This record gives sequence, C-alpha cells and structure tokens, in this order.
Amino acid sequence: MAKKKFEIDFENYVRNAPPSKREKSSAWSAAIGLQQVDGLTPSKYLFETARRNIEGDITIDDAQELINSYYESKVSRAKDSDDTEEADKVASRIAKILSERAFSFSPSYLIAIHGKLFQGIYKFAGRLRNYDITKKEWVLDGDTVMYGAAFELRMALDYDFEQEHEFNYKGLNMDQIVEHLADFVSRLWQIHAFGEGNTRTTAVFTIKYLRSLGFKVDNKIFADNSWYFRNALVRANYKNLPKGISREPSFLENFFRNMLMGEHHEMKNRYLHVNYRGKVDARSSHDDITVENAKLNTPTKKKLFAIIQGVSGKVFGASKVMELTGCKPTAATSLIKKLLSLEIIEPVVGHGKGKYRVKG
Repeated sequence: MAKKKFEIDFENYVRNAPPSKREKSSAWSAAIGLQQVDGLTPSKYLFETARRNIEGDITIDDAQELINSYYESKVSRAKDSDDTEEADKVASRIAKILSERAFSFSPSYLIAIHGKLFQGIYKFAGRLRNYDITKKEWVLDGDTVMYGAAFELRMALDYDFEQEHEFNYKGLNMDQIVEHLADFVSRLWQIHAFGEGNTRTTAVFTIKYLRSLGFKVDNKIFADNSWYFRNALVRANYKNLPKGISREPSFLENFFRNMLMGEHHEMKNRYLHVNYRGKVDARSSHDDITVENAKLNTPTKKKLFAIIQGVSGKVFGASKVMELTGCKPTAATSLIKKLLSLEIIEPVVGHGKGKYRVKG
C-alpha cells in the first residue's frame, strides 16, 4: 500500500539512510507509533515537522518549538482536536527523549519522563496519582487489572527499582534475561503510578533502560505493536482464579524476545483476549493489523476486535454486534459499516437481510 503524502517511509530510512538519519527516523517512528496506545493519531503537520528533523533541516528542539507554536494559533486549534494536539506534542517529546543519551535508573527519572511528556496536557504531569483507579479492558472482557494503591505508589516504585538495581544478570542466558526483564517491566507498569499516560511513559523508560544495559533496541517493534505491548502488560498482571485465569507473561516475553533476540513471534492482539480459543492464521494477522492501523479511537478499536473475536467462523447481524459490544442498534450498524470499509467482513446472501461474515 502506497504511503500517504503526510506519512513517512520509515522503512526506507532504515534500509537506505546514513546512521544519523536512521537514528532520528527510529526515534520518530516509535514516538508516533506509541500514540496508538491511546487511540491518538498525529497531524499532517507533525509528520512534515518530523521529516524536516530527520532530513537535518531543523533540530529536534526546533521541531518541538514549531509544534508548540502551531498549537498557539487559533486557526490550528480549530482545525485539529485536543487528541491530535496531545499526539503531536507527546510524539515530539518522545522523539527528543529517545534521541538523548542521558539516562538515570531511578523512580525520579521515570516520574521526570512523565512530566516531560505530558507537561501542559495533564494537570498532574510528573506527579504520582493520589487516587485509586480501575480500567475496563477489552482484552479482559471488561474486567480490570488490580493497579497499585495510591497510598503506596512511591514505596512500590522504590522497592521495584531497588530490587532491579540489586539483581545480578551475571551468568544468565538470554532466555533468563528476557524473562526477568519482562517481569520487571510488567511490575513497573502494574503500579500505574500516574493518572494517565502510564504505557507511553513505561515504553520510553524501557527503551532507555535497555539501551543502558547495552542492548541495541529496535524501536520499530514499539512503533508497529504499541497496543499489543499494552495488552501484553495487561495479561501479565491479571488473574481471576474463579474463572481459571492466571497471570500470563508469555505474550510480553515474546515481545521482548522479538525485540532483543530477533525472534519472530506473532504479535496478534486477538490472541491476548482471555476468551480467545481460535487458531493462529493469516487472516487474523490481516484483521489485527488493519484494525490497529485504522484511524479510530481506542474504544472503537476494542469493539471491532470484540466483534471479530466473537463472530469468527459465524454468520452474524446487527443483533450479534449489539450483544458483543453492548451498543444500541444505530451504533451497531456504524460498527458493521466500519468493518465493511476496512474489508474485514463481507455481506452474506441466503441467510436473511443484513447478514455478514469475516472474510476468509
């Protein structure tokens, strides 16, 4: 598929560009891709600004200043949504942090990352949350992970950092290293120290930490699989014994194995759903990629995944979509239209009016 004019051919920079452009491209690729974690899409202006930085026409500081100036204009604010402004500003800040060599392994540095990413976006940027939270997760069929209690967030951070600082990697093989790193990162994310922006903050910190350990981290995996990364963190921290569900770290470990060991485990969001019982096949890969790359908000993407998962191999209509998503008839019809436009489902004849199936 041809790139849109406002997108960047990051693959071309990886293959053909000199190291300086390749490194900047890698930082921007991850920065833009990580916005998908919260269903955000950067603007055309952000892509143009990123390209100018990659090509060396402007510095990363110039890029940030241009983005800030762009959103000081009333005309720009009227044209772009608050979500787009957040995506643009946070992406440019992630690109800057990933371009810097400085790093400190400490809770303070993690908190500082959050402050830098979300300054002027969240009132609580760079501050630990002072309230408890729950979040309904599509991958958990609407249930939530048990996040850290507000009163002990700093103690929990200090403890995990202390344990990791004292951990001795000497003598471990790569399997053991990856298993341990995945466990540390999942515990760090489970604390959920901030009101919003935890996954993006964790991802940036993780990249910086792995580099400090000497790993040559391929940022592309975060760019292409940011929502999988978040869902893998969810599954690594969820258990429901009455339902026979235990913590499942293997998805996150596979993410790290791909990144650090060059393996090729399939990064399919539908496979992380607690009720998934299907087989790994080429069609599901296409469905996952198509939905995740679509310019839709996160709640809509979750509903589309729930539909695909729930109707696999079946003929269905609007009533089934309503059952799977809890939507009213009008919203269900809209979701069906989105799946049709993405060419994931197709009409079926001979089963009554308004029947569909996932394309084979």
